[in-house]
Amino acid sequence: MALSLFGERSVAAATPRNPLALLGRWIAAVRTSRARRRALTSLLELDEARLRDLGISRSDIIEALQQPRGSGLVLSSARARNSRL
Repeated sequence: MALSLFGERSVAAATPRNPLALLGRWIAAVRTSRARRRALTSLLELDEARLRDLGISRSDIIEALQQPRGSGLVLSSARARNSRL
């Protein structure tokens, strides 16, 4: 038998009780992912001068597309890196 600390939740408490809420969260995650991919692919359509003005390059966008999560972090770090140059 495992003892849990005061602040820990049991596995039973962490599972959702309503399967429709779980489905709703999954649909929201899919929509968010689709919107992120759409925004990144629209950035790929910009010309090099506009991308340079934004502080990113095409390779930064492609790297962000390959990240399942954290694409904003990839682009932010690229902008910070390019601003120092």
